[in-house]
Amino acid sequence: MFEKFSRSWTLVKASAGVLRQDKELLVFPVISVIATLLVMASFILPLFGLLDMKALEQGEREPVWLYVWAFLFYLTQYFVIFYFNTALVGAAMIRLRGGDPTVADGLNIAWSKVSTIFGYALIAATVGMILRAIEQRAGVIGRWVAGLLGAGWTVITFMTVPILVSRDIGPLDAVKESALLLKKTWGENLIGQVALVSFSGCCSSR
Repeated sequence: MFEKFSRSWTLVKASAGVLRQDKELLVFPVISVIATLLVMASFILPLFGLLDMKALEQGEREPVWLYVWAFLFYLTQYFVIFYFNTALVGAAMIRLRGGDPTVADGLNIAWSKVSTIFGYALIAATVGMILRAIEQRAGVIGRWVAGLLGAGWTVITFMTVPILVSRDIGPLDAVKESALLLKKTWGENLIGQVALVSFSGCCSSR
């Protein structure tokens, strides 16, 4: 188990090193940010024409289709983030093997994992919707609980992408292993969470 953690943790550190050594790979977090902004615009802007804002302000229940819309937004947003994070970690893996990774190399690795990335995004989107429901239905306490659970989910799953890149396993198994690694090495994982956010510029999942 320690060997598995060491390999995944090395990938996290190597990803930061890759960005320092190969400035061209900064394109991954840059494109990720641009893509997430485009996703937000494509989902949020149409709502102004589709929703009856006045009715909602008067306390009417949100239409069912809005929940479907929100789920698709979460799914697309998480997929974009995980895809480019996978590309970056994939490039780091090439660096660890002594190679000289390029943007194309990272994207090829991400594409080879596209179904797994989608599965992970599906899990994250489901969790996001559950947390959103807690927020909306339980008032102030719900927002506090959802925020706490969301932060816990972020920490628990932050090793998931390195695990997916380094091993041929499914998204659910990767999440379980990330949680198990956190349980065994919680201090190093929390430090790594700060490091990952600082170099990736991409948010992780709730």
